[in-house]
Amino acid sequence: MKKIELGNSGLHASEISLGCMRMDQLSKQEANRMIQLALDLGIDFFDHADIYGGGKSEEIFADAIQMSPSIRSKMILQTKCGIRKGFFDFSKEHILSSVEGSLKRLKTDYIDILLLHRPDALVEPEEVAEAFNELKQSGKVRYFGVSNHNPMQIELLKKYVDQKLIINQLQLSLMFTPMIDAGLNVNMKHDPATVRDGSILDYSRLHDMTIQPWSPFQYGFFGGVFVDNEKFPEVNQKLQEYAEKYNTNKSAIAIAWILRHPAKMQPIIGTMNPDRLKQIAEASNVRLTREEWYDLYRAAGNTLP
Repeated sequence: MKKIELGNSGLHASEISLGCMRMDQLSKQEANRMIQLALDLGIDFFDHADIYGGGKSEEIFADAIQMSPSIRSKMILQTKCGIRKGFFDFSKEHILSSVEGSLKRLKTDYIDILLLHRPDALVEPEEVAEAFNELKQSGKVRYFGVSNHNPMQIELLKKYVDQKLIINQLQLSLMFTPMIDAGLNVNMKHDPATVRDGSILDYSRLHDMTIQPWSPFQYGFFGGVFVDNEKFPEVNQKLQEYAEKYNTNKSAIAIAWILRHPAKMQPIIGTMNPDRLKQIAEASNVRLTREEWYDLYRAAGNTLP
């Protein structure tokens, strides 16, 4: 498994990460198997959030592996905060209490990376800065970032926050590419030319923020999985063609398509199926050509100007 630097932090992690949103659906034995398999595959980055399974996903993660300092040293743990029932909350009080809850459930003294989960319209960046300072100075959080934020929202935070924001978690897949479409359809009037996110892809590259694509197998906003979906014969035909060429599988090619982008993204893989994780991890051994990348992009229903 190849490794990448997260932002320009000096922190290096596997280029594929395991998302633990559904881990609450597993038994402790099943969770242990998934975590150990990920580590065996070279995946040392685990993505959590305080709301996943109502906190149970973090809890079963730690219980399953019998969290200890020796095990903790082998992994990078990321969690997120800010989503509450019916609203978003970036208040200092909530950020601090959320981290305390995650530390307790994960049975660890520190979180490697804390992300603000979804933008809070009532954000007071001065409060975020105070919370981040307390968490950093106490050693409870080492690095910080955001999720689903646009450039101006990030700039507002950066005006007040002392720490680097090294990550932005954003939806991206071969069949969901608005951040890429707009950059290819410059100065045009049709729908793919619409810049919906403030050119977040180019912004992230300019400011050394690692993009973590979530739902990398979904089409639309939770529309479903596109791999082996009869609705999308053309893209699946191309995925199969390149799977055979590289002696791998379609899911690995779909992730290899994301990894081929020079932004050096780190996809979040949410499967809780061991065999599927093994298949997907093969993406780290595939380097698509430029022609193949565009071939898959067109097969996904996109046209070039």
